[in-house]
Amino acid sequence: MQLRRATATGTLLLTLTLLTTLAQAHNITRILAKHPEFSTFNHYLTLTHLAAEINQHTTITVCAVDNSAMSALLAKSPSIYTIKNILSLHVLLDYFGTKKLHQITNGTALAATMFQATGSAPGSAGFVNITDLKGGKVGFTPEDNDGTFPAHFVKSVEELPYNISVIHISSILPSQAALAPAPGPAELNITSIMSAHGCKVFADTLLANPDAFKTYEDNVGGGLTVFCPMDEAFKAFLPKFKNLTTAGKAALLEYHGVPVYQSMATLKSNNGLQNTLATDGASKFDFTVQNDGQEVTLKTKIVTAKITGTLIDEQPVAIYTIDKVLQPKELFKGALTPAPAPAPEKPAHAPKSSKKKTKDAPSPDSESPADSPDDDPADQTADDENGAVGVGRMGFGGLVLSMWVGFLLL
Repeated sequence: MQLRRATATGTLLLTLTLLTTLAQAHNITRILAKHPEFSTFNHYLTLTHLAAEINQHTTITVCAVDNSAMSALLAKSPSIYTIKNILSLHVLLDYFGTKKLHQITNGTALAATMFQATGSAPGSAGFVNITDLKGGKVGFTPEDNDGTFPAHFVKSVEELPYNISVIHISSILPSQAALAPAPGPAELNITSIMSAHGCKVFADTLLANPDAFKTYEDNVGGGLTVFCPMDEAFKAFLPKFKNLTTAGKAALLEYHGVPVYQSMATLKSNNGLQNTLATDGASKFDFTVQNDGQEVTLKTKIVTAKITGTLIDEQPVAIYTIDKVLQPKELFKGALTPAPAPAPEKPAHAPKSSKKKTKDAPSPDSESPADSPDDDPADQTADDENGAVGVGRMGFGGLVLSMWVGFLLL
């Protein structure tokens, strides 16, 4: 009995430790929101979707700059692409708290950044040199700079060893590679990108539908995410597609586009309903985004498709490949309705069936059980739009109470 109690106690303590770790998962937006002097920096982390990516890393350092330093950057009117590159240079893929900054081995460290991880930084341009200078100062400079240290450590904002460190540095890190002009959305040919990477059938079908293609083009500048069925999947679906009305064909194509930019990090952190280019008033045309670790699926009431690859993921456009064609219930309602079971043989003395049963039966327009989603979308919504980890509906207290009752019963 004592051994069982000891084992149960150990299990309880381990579970409590794990739950505490989950509850303390970092959220860069919330951290910076407590410090108004970083409000502009915080705003652009969210706008460029870097916040969600930061929250996905378990070991990271954010070099924040205050509103004055951000104003100097914005005065040059950089594009959103350039801002994302520059700010990603301020996110170090390692933990640097105050103590570590002043105890750097040999006085200098070279830290990889999120800019380096994008693959857009040529050579070593995506690295930041951190040097413990004389007089207690710590300097920061991009590796592609002239060797001077334009920024220095000001103070620690918040540290969660060895998860996240948010530090204040004096100015924006200058980098010619990060400042280089990025291609504008008008220069992106989304159908060419799709055609060149296994989605030619979908791309050609989209080009052949002027209304749907214009809807895609109109959304490129403001933000667009495309879930493109691979050729094999769309070829198999073509017979169904050809049977749709003209309006139905356009809606089906638009159903594969979302009118906002969604990075892969965002998709992996945010579960829930997603509107599409086809959404219009009473016509919901939505689907549910659901992730399981590194796998992201898109669920309609007819089919579940899996994201299989990334063709482009750069603000404001993302294009992902999927293994099935998304089928909205608005166009394929009842497609999976099972055939009714044969009625049992009636006894010879059974009365004639009443017409009231026919009236009570669901109408052809009502949804069948097969149309219902596997899960309630409301239960799938993430606790925070930038991907912080939280405890589920049961609640922290409820889970602990349940485990304690189980322990007492041993």
